[in-house]
Amino acid sequence: MLDLDTCYRVLELEPGATLEEVNRAYRDLVFIWHPDRIPKDNTRLIEKAQEKIKQFNEARDQLRQHIARHGSQTSQRTASQRQTYHSSPPPPRYQSNPYTYRSYHPPREPQQTTHQTYSQHHNHTYSTYQRQRTAAPPPPEPPRTTPPHKDMSGVNLQGANLSEKDFEGRNLSHANLSYADLSDAFLHRVILHRANLRHANLFRANLLQADLSYADLQEANLIGADLSGADLRGADLRGAKISQGNRLLVKLTGARLTGAIMPDGHVHA
Repeated sequence: MLDLDTCYRVLELEPGATLEEVNRAYRDLVFIWHPDRIPKDNTRLIEKAQEKIKQFNEARDQLRQHIARHGSQTSQRTASQRQTYHSSPPPPRYQSNPYTYRSYHPPREPQQTTHQTYSQHHNHTYSTYQRQRTAAPPPPEPPRTTPPHKDMSGVNLQGANLSEKDFEGRNLSHANLSYADLSDAFLHRVILHRANLRHANLFRANLLQADLSYADLQEANLIGADLSGADLRGADLRGAKISQGNRLLVKLTGARLTGAIMPDGHVHA
């Protein structure tokens, strides 16, 4: 199991990163190192990429659990406390000696009123001293947030702003995502079977191994999207933006296109 410092280092993050920063770093690194993006004949690099993906997954999962338990500022606060400890001068000795406070008390007077005053002063000073020596209680643990259920089939997200959201592995079959902004979204292995993605913005979306079978992608913006290994059988891509001039700007390595209606209207064999 990786320690926290290693997890931050694997995802190229500073300690104390937020959950959003963790997810964004994970998506970027998986996009860069995914084995489907590497030529099949380069087995050495594929094995290296597979090991990288394992490290990214483990680091992300551990940081997610850590942030859910302690919040994103725990590591940052700990580092600040360490720096303060080393840079601050040592505390006055009277704070570490439980008896030196007696030297500051006036001698006891025989009068009753003076004795009472001294006792009150003594008790007040001692209780104040005890409060100073008592460590402050730890901050309450933030409430744990339950991750959304993976089954989101049939959900209506028409026109929603979902840019950079993480939907990895979710079931969004039959969902209405028409006109939704899914730019830079992480849709790795997401199920979008028969989903309505008409006019959706999927600019640079990560759709590796996504199930888009029979999905409606008419007029969708797919420029820069990675559809490597995706299932596009029977999908309707009429009018979808996938190229600029004669240059294809969508990654379709290993994608299944049997029966798909291509942007120019012809059916892929």
